[in-house]
This record gives sequence, structure tokens and C-alpha cells, in this order.
Amino acid sequence: MRVDAVYENARLVTGGSALAVLHGRIVAVGEDVEGLSARRRVDLGGSFVAPGFHDAHNHMAWFGMALDDVPLSECRSTEEIYDAIARRAAGLPAGSWVVGSGYDQNKLAGGQHPDRRGLDRAAPGLLVRLMHTSGHMTVVNSAVLDQLDLANVPVGGDVVCDAEGSPTGLLREQAQLLLRPLTYPVPIESVVRGLDRASTQYLSEGITSVQEAGIGGGLVGQTPAELAAYQLARERGVLRVRSTVMVSASVLHELPDGAGFGLDLGLRTGLGDEWLRVGPMKLFADGSLVGRTCAMHEPFDGEPDNRGYFQVPEDELARTIRLAHDAGWQIATHAIGDRAITVVLDAYEAALAATPRPDHRHRIEHCAVLQPAELARLARLGLIPSPQGRFVNELGDGMRAALGEARVPWCYRLRSLLDAGCVLPASSDRPVVDGAPLLGLADMVARRTSTGAPFAPGEALTPAEALRAYTYGSAYATFAESCLGTLEPGKLADFVVLSANPLSTVEQPEVLATAVAGELRYEAG
Repeated sequence: MRVDAVYENARLVTGGSALAVLHGRIVAVGEDVEGLSARRRVDLGGSFVAPGFHDAHNHMAWFGMALDDVPLSECRSTEEIYDAIARRAAGLPAGSWVVGSGYDQNKLAGGQHPDRRGLDRAAPGLLVRLMHTSGHMTVVNSAVLDQLDLANVPVGGDVVCDAEGSPTGLLREQAQLLLRPLTYPVPIESVVRGLDRASTQYLSEGITSVQEAGIGGGLVGQTPAELAAYQLARERGVLRVRSTVMVSASVLHELPDGAGFGLDLGLRTGLGDEWLRVGPMKLFADGSLVGRTCAMHEPFDGEPDNRGYFQVPEDELARTIRLAHDAGWQIATHAIGDRAITVVLDAYEAALAATPRPDHRHRIEHCAVLQPAELARLARLGLIPSPQGRFVNELGDGMRAALGEARVPWCYRLRSLLDAGCVLPASSDRPVVDGAPLLGLADMVARRTSTGAPFAPGEALTPAEALRAYTYGSAYATFAESCLGTLEPGKLADFVVLSANPLSTVEQPEVLATAVAGELRYEAG
């Protein structure tokens, strides 16, 4: 056999020193490569090779487009935020937009959100909106607030007011949809550019495949024609990583002639190919933990009247899950609070009892505050939890403040999920946090907040378990384990070349190169 390429002088994490590629797939590894002729041979200089990283829950388009926003994640006071906005606003013509993103009130002095009055001073005559790092709330200035239909706030959201009853500019959860007449839809070319920029960075971090957690509508959709943007990006060669897109539940509907529940033409989970596929239906149950809007059984620490809330009524949530399940969709439901997780488990259990379906692989995205009894039920139902290990580092102090110490052991579990028999994927929810997989892998093992405090350390994974989650586990979560997630013959030749062993805790590796379909798409330097 004459193969396209042989990558040799390597240390594969699964064993062996070489792999051979033909037509974008691995055809031999280890000793089986010996004696094969190849059109080209690549010496990897003794570097370590792992399967390409697979982010099971991210927002690639949002991340790529937000690279143009005023970055606010490093701000430590509202005054720093106002100063950053003032610098961007300087010299802009009246009526221009100033957009910032990434602030976290838990990291600001005083723990308060910025407000419209501060933004008015920073950018007079301009339109300002700032997105919270979670994506679950936005602050706007008076010029924007004056254009919103505040008399018709959508169910599942609220407009925060001060002690005098005046809006502060903070829009939470579904109230952000009030901005849609001003900001939606995003031009398709802007989405394509965002995918180009984001996927270029992803390759530099060893990411070869992703799952986009919501397109077409809802809080995270950019345009009703968002799938067209992905197709256009692929045609132009700027969709550089394999992408599975989750379709927002808000754009699904009951189809005529008893054809079920889905998109027009009867489209549902599974349509597509190795580069671009339709994945689960994405549904929001509740909100944010650090924003204290997720639905909890007991109040947030220090806020006896606040148990959060649902983004849709509980009966509507159950109905949507039942319709999508019966129509053959894989379902991915965002549920962070323990009350939301209980309701979602009830809905999944009822749907599965009414219409049993083997290997459904329904998911709970984030699955953040998981009580012990509900963990056992999740495993029994064969559900896939999709937590984010990186959250412990970047958001852990804010999560601890919201929960109180007694509930921290339930938060963003990892070890308990594996021990219960779940297949565990790994993800970042980027741009909510820094989505570099090597950072996520380290946090899944270390379980420490950014201030160094331990955070439910009993939920830590070994480096091998974390790596399997970021490769095989994520592939399994989207029915792609037959072609992704391991280095073995027959699988797609997607891999990352690392400077150090990712299974060791001694040295933090760096990404030296990333290959997709057997071609090096990124090389450091």
C-alpha cells in the first residue's frame, strides 16, 4: 500500500511511534506502519500525539464575532469598565454602537453590575451594550433603553430596576430579546468572518472538532439563516474545524401531515457529513449560576428571596422535550440549577417512558448543581451530562458565593459522573471562559479557583480521564465515536502534536501542530 503520509518519530498517547494516513483517515499505527511507502513522511521529533481535541459545547460564531468587542474580562471595577468604553467611544460619530463583552460582576469591586448612568457618562450620544461573561444578561445605556418595549418583557426574563423603580439598564435572560429589533439578524458575512477567525484560533489550540450550542434563534442564535453561514464558510474553506450545530428549539415547529416536530423538509439530528452536521435540538431551561438566575430548590446564598427562575414555563419545557423526542431528535437541554435539573429529568423520564428509544443520547448541558439522588437518576436514564471543567477556575469563586459552602460539592461534578457510569464529554462554553483545551484539562485535574481555593476536589479526574473526555467522550456525545476521538485505523486523521505528555502532571504541554484529515493545518511558529 502507498499511503498519503506517514507521521513518524512520535509518541502516541495510545502507544506506538507512527501513524499512516490515506484519504484523510488513519490506516495504520505503530508497528503496522513499518514497510509502508508514502508520498510524504513527516518527522515529529519525538513529540507526543493525541487525538484532536473536541469541544462538546461552545459558541464559535459568537466567540469569533466578539473578538471585535471591547474586552472587559480583566476589569476589576465598574470604573474600569466605563473607562474602557470611553476609550472605544472617543471619536465615534453620534448614534454609533459601542459593544463590550466578558465582564463578571463577581470580579468587580462591590460586586455590582455596571449601569446605564455610568455608560451614559462614558459614551454620550452613542448606543452601548455590554454582555455579561455568561451571555445570560446584558447592560445597556439610556439611548438603547429608550428604544426598547419595556411594557412587553418576554416570559423568562426581567428588567432590573433600582430602589426607585427606574431601570438600571440590566436585562436578564429572555429580556435580552427586547434588543432583537436593534441587533438581529446579524449579517451572514459577519457570521462567516467570525467562524473564520474563531476556527483559526481553535486550530492553534489543538481543537479539530466542535459542537455549536445553539444556532438560528433563541439567546445564542445570530440569524435565522445561520446554517447557511456555516455552509458558506465551509465552501470558502474557512470553516477549519469539524462542526456539529445544535438547532435552537425556538425555530422548530410541528410539521404538516404528521411529519413530526422539526425544521421544514423534516430535517433533524444527523443530517450532514464529516465536516458539518445537524446535531441536537438546543433548549434552555434556566439561566446562570454566577448571575444568580438559574432555577434552584433553595435560595442563593445571602438572597433569601431569590431561587432563580425558568426561561420557559415548566409544562412548555416538558411538551417541547416530548415532541422533539418523539420526532427523533437528540435533545440538549441547558439546565444549571438543581431545580431545573429535576424538572428536565422529569421531562426526559416521561418522554422515554411514553416512547422508549434505545441510544437516544439526550443531554443536559452544564448540569451544574446536581444533587446525589438526581445524579443516580441521570445515569439510570442513559443521559449525557455536559459540564465545563474550566468553569471551576474562572467562575469558581462566584459560584461558591452564589451557592454557599454546603452546596459546592454538588457543583460541576466530574468524578461522580464517571463513577455513576456516564460517558463524560468535555467542553468550554466559550466565550464564557477561555476555551483552550489544555487549560480545561488542567482544571479538570486541579479543581481550584483562580484564587487558588480548592473547589470540590473529590470531583477531580486523572489526566487520562480528562483527555478521554476531551476526545472520545465529546465524540460520543454527538454520535461521532465511530470516526473521531481515538487514534486507530479507520478513524479520521485528526490529531494534535504536543510538546509534553498530556497524561503527566509534571509539565504543561504546548500545541506544536494540529492536523485535520491528515493535513497539518497549524504549526507553531
